[in-house]
Amino acid sequence: MLLLNAFSLNMVSVFPSQPLFEEISKDEVKKILSDGFTSAVGHADTARVFSNQICLTVETNRVSVSLAKGDVAIIGQYKGPRLEEGATNLPKGASIIWLKVTL
Repeated sequence: MLLLNAFSLNMVSVFPSQPLFEEISKDEVKKILSDGFTSAVGHADTARVFSNQICLTVETNRVSVSLAKGDVAIIGQYKGPRLEEGATNLPKGASIIWLKVTL
């Protein structure tokens, strides 16, 4: 299972494709990822905030992602002001929308 902090069409390896995006709760994220996951979160501050939010260690890992038909990934879509350097918590007014994407 992959944990992403963004989604791009460059991550889709097969066309035509119809990715299915489902919003899920933070508790569902914790449950899904508790059996293990690979982080594809490329920013250290975002990884720290994710770690704090889901109570799991999220490593910073700048990798290229290629999703094939049948792959599932979790996306934490941060919404808010730019994170300050060293951030570990969400700033006031910020949120994370958790999504499960199935290709």
